[in-house]
Amino acid sequence: MDTRDRAALATWLLSRAGMVLVAVIAARTMVRGDLQEPFLDRWTQWDADHLIEIARYGYGGDPAQPPDAGLPGFFPGFPLVVRAVHVVVPDWRLAALLVSFVAGAVAMVALARLGDHEFGAGTGRRAVVALLLCPVALFLFAGYSEALFLAFALPAWLLARQGRWAPAALCGFAAGGVRITGIFLAVALVVEFLTGERRQWRQAPWLVVPFLAPAAYWTYLWQWTGHINAWQIAQEKGWGRDTVWPWQAWQTTWNAAFHADNQFTHAFRVELAAAVIGVLLTLWLLVKRRWAESSYVGLQLAALMTSAFYLSIGRATLVWWPLWLALGALGVRRPWAYAALLLLSVPLLVVQVILYTSGSWAG
Repeated sequence: MDTRDRAALATWLLSRAGMVLVAVIAARTMVRGDLQEPFLDRWTQWDADHLIEIARYGYGGDPAQPPDAGLPGFFPGFPLVVRAVHVVVPDWRLAALLVSFVAGAVAMVALARLGDHEFGAGTGRRAVVALLLCPVALFLFAGYSEALFLAFALPAWLLARQGRWAPAALCGFAAGGVRITGIFLAVALVVEFLTGERRQWRQAPWLVVPFLAPAAYWTYLWQWTGHINAWQIAQEKGWGRDTVWPWQAWQTTWNAAFHADNQFTHAFRVELAAAVIGVLLTLWLLVKRRWAESSYVGLQLAALMTSAFYLSIGRATLVWWPLWLALGALGVRRPWAYAALLLLSVPLLVVQVILYTSGSWAG
């Protein structure tokens, strides 16, 4: 472990400590929703509850509760790891938070190394800071699956860029068991192999491996439910995420963000902003001829922006490492612009932490 790795870990620890401090101060000074609930409950809400339920009971859900048709929409990687950690950590909530905490540390080290490898010394450290201070960075601390996905996906990408395709494929396989995003990672690895400079055809069969985890999960759902498209059915029945034209999805989300009065208004505005950022990022990657990264981000956007309404695009930015590397490179070239972005981002992060720990939907 070198100085760069230690700096990434220190940044991870300090940023998480700051997030805990914000949550504690909010709980002591505000009386709102779940802010008065126990600390672990405040940090394991919404999707975290679903992931813990799967870890405890499987995809059938809690037998004491009505069946949840949306549970199969979550990939099994995170619940499986939480279940393993629960063997030594009796509290399910704490087990989920520990998985995200350790995985996040691994991911930040990998991001720092990737940044320096791609754009030179200093980029990685700045990329880590930009990611950890972004408005949705709280989900890397909460019991969500993004941190675990990054802990596998970032090493996969770094190894691929180094031409080490066998370990890259194995890391990609693990990432594919955590989130649907693993499929887009698998596609991007293929594009990187075909367009990169470190192509060795005898290693091409390894590119199949990252697709196997999603394929295995979908096969399991097919056998369990009798529906070959069981995952998509779960998305539609559990979350209302059927496929529509992209302009319809934009219009629905816009109306929910600016022409409705409910607790999700703020979250939908975050979704719209994230979608715009994603489109601009994809275009920038295409201009820079970074074909693999543009396929990784662009394919995700194509899926997310053709859902009935925008959901979790804000959180998806956490796994768009090309965005954080670009901001890290910006920090090296134009420190003033980088600092301005961080100054804008931190207050938004504080608001998001308060919203999430008070029980509001934050993304």
